[in-house]
Parts: sequence; C-alpha cells; structure tokens
Amino acid sequence: MPRCLTRWAVAIPLALALAGCGSSGQADPSGPGSSSGGATTVTVFAAASLTETFAELGKTFEASHPGASVRFNFGSSATLAQQITQGAPADVFAAASPATMKTVTDASLAGTPVTFARNKLRIAVPADNPAKVVRLSDLADPAVKVALCAVQVPCGAASVKALDAAGLKVTPVTYEQDVKATLTKVELGEVDAALVYTTDVSAAGGKVRGIEFPEADKAINDYPIAALTKAPAADLAGRFVDLVLSAQGRDVLTRAGFLAP
Repeated sequence: MPRCLTRWAVAIPLALALAGCGSSGQADPSGPGSSSGGATTVTVFAAASLTETFAELGKTFEASHPGASVRFNFGSSATLAQQITQGAPADVFAAASPATMKTVTDASLAGTPVTFARNKLRIAVPADNPAKVVRLSDLADPAVKVALCAVQVPCGAASVKALDAAGLKVTPVTYEQDVKATLTKVELGEVDAALVYTTDVSAAGGKVRGIEFPEADKAINDYPIAALTKAPAADLAGRFVDLVLSAQGRDVLTRAGFLAP
C-alpha cells in the first residue's frame, strides 16, 4: 500500500518520518517495478487536497507495477515547494497552484509542469450549520467564527481572490497552514464556517455541509504536476505522472470533484 510522509526534517535533509499508511516490500531491481537506477519506491510530494485521490492512484500504480511502492508527503504546496528547494528527496511534485510549482521550476528542480486538474472553493459549515450561513457575505459578520487558509498557501490565495471579488472583508479567528487543517476546524465545531476546496467538502462526507457561491468562479486554482530533475526514481516518477494524466487518472479526479484542466 502507498505510504505517507507526514513530516520532513529541514535541518536533516535525508530524514523522512513515516506515518501509518501501510508498508511495501522490496523487489528485484530487474523486475517490472524498478527504475533504470534500480529504485523501487517513488516519492510523491502532493498538495493536501489531493490526499484521497492520490492515495487511490497510488494503489492503482502499485497494482500495475509489481514490486514498486508509492510514498506520499501531503501538505501545503508552499511548504512542500520549500522542502524540495532545500533538498528533500522526492521524485514527483503535484501542487495546488502554478505559483508554488514555479518556486521549484525556477530552481531548475523540475521538468515542464502539466496542469492535470482544477479546483474551486466552497463554504464548509458544520452539518447542523449553527450560524445559519447561506452565502459568502455571511462570513463578514463578526459573530460568525471563520477559518481561512494562510494567505501564503494556494487555498488562502484563492480565498483572498474570492473575497476581493465579492468586495468583502473577513476577519478569521484562525489561519491554518493547509486546507485539511482548515476543514478540520469545521469538523470539530471550532468555527462556524471555512473556505476550502469543493473536493475537500466532498471527501468529508456528512461531517460538513458545502455551500456554493458565485465568486468561487473567479478564484479557480490550476493544479500542475512534474517529475523532479533530481528524482532518485526517475523512471517510476515519469510513470506516476503518466498515470495522473491518463484517462484513468482523470476519472479518479473527476469523481472526487476536481474540474478538468
């Protein structure tokens, strides 16, 4: 099964902490899952909003590449880009915005990115919607506790665009470092509403309710993906990117609520 990396120690570039997302065995380097360099594990750094879809694609990849394993590091695209530029060992980067991908390509650490999906915002509220939020302007009410993504990360930048398009000023009670952390505040009932991606609302199931708003159309994020130029498993990196860009990959993303590029 695919494995997830939940932290990367910046001070020790080769230190990777593994979280419990399963494990994978090793294979004969000459087997079908190996790269030209003999690597059997492909490490994918991906935006937090891709957690569910990429976990599914990771299983598909391992099933079609016997002996290979996929290891994921999900988090804020801005943080992941910084980790890559500071030397974190990775093979593929999938970001939630072109701006965060540019950090990596400007450092000549990735090949030419390809946009593979798009995503837009939705208001997330608790299932019982205690603050009776029904529209974006309700978030400007000081009595409504709001969580937003930090402005440095893609979901935060998109939130700024959407609020500016509506001419609204919202003062959140918290800024979170990625979209999953922002959504968690709603799931736990710590806030009345949050701006997150449509796909994250869908992934949360009945834990939250999603409210569409027209200004979201002015803040749609493109998601680019690229194999990294210093990928330890270059061959597997290319194959994983190919899977994401394939019709099969598109189907998984579309079912999760992502828009076609």
